[in-house]
Amino acid sequence: MNWSDEAIVLGGRRFGESGLILDVLTASHGRRSGLVYGGASRKKRAQYEPGNSVTVSWSGRLEDQLGRFDVAEASRERGARLLDTPLALKALAVTTSLLREVLDEGDATGSALYGPSLLLLDSLEDEAVWPALYVRWEYGLLSALGFGLDLEACALSGANDGLTHVSPRTGRAVRGSEAEEYLDRLLPLPGFLLDAASPTGPRELAHGLDLTGHFLAARLFASVHKDLPDGRARLVAQMQRAGVIAL
Repeated sequence: MNWSDEAIVLGGRRFGESGLILDVLTASHGRRSGLVYGGASRKKRAQYEPGNSVTVSWSGRLEDQLGRFDVAEASRERGARLLDTPLALKALAVTTSLLREVLDEGDATGSALYGPSLLLLDSLEDEAVWPALYVRWEYGLLSALGFGLDLEACALSGANDGLTHVSPRTGRAVRGSEAEEYLDRLLPLPGFLLDAASPTGPRELAHGLDLTGHFLAARLFASVHKDLPDGRARLVAQMQRAGVIAL
């Protein structure tokens, strides 16, 4: 049994003296793992950095068993291109870490995230674009894995305009004007998650990260009995120090 696919490297772990068990997100086969003989050698290490784009050929006896990867030369080494932009490099690390943590081996759902993840990773060289795209990517991650928010209409009135907050318990949007006595218990809803033309300034970005971070921790990671990776909190802290967000 064998197949070939385009993939994003998510990470790897050593196997024996020089082998590497490589984790990737593929375009058509979801998140997959495979053994790369000699993949842990110093000569090949750069090829398997998280965020790189590669073509993998998988072979094995059974689809649900660990097989072998033959990996073509990386077509795009993103980490190397971001060495002079530590914040973007951190965003790359967090993106691949989140995917690696929440996607099950062979789950076809992962393939729905391949295109959006590729778009995000390819935007990391543009500091004016990627922070808002990252928030939208986390929002999409929740939706793709069955933990999406309901931002279609106000939970109190049913109106579909003027939505300003989200209930941290239900994930439903509300109009702040109709929930004034509860505002301190609600999460601000940044307009750019509803309308791409809305501002994406430091405060809006901070509200977006608060919103998606809450539901990543309370719904997605809680469902698999894990904590949200520490790297995400460090990314938010770095974005604040850099003035990208304003808490």
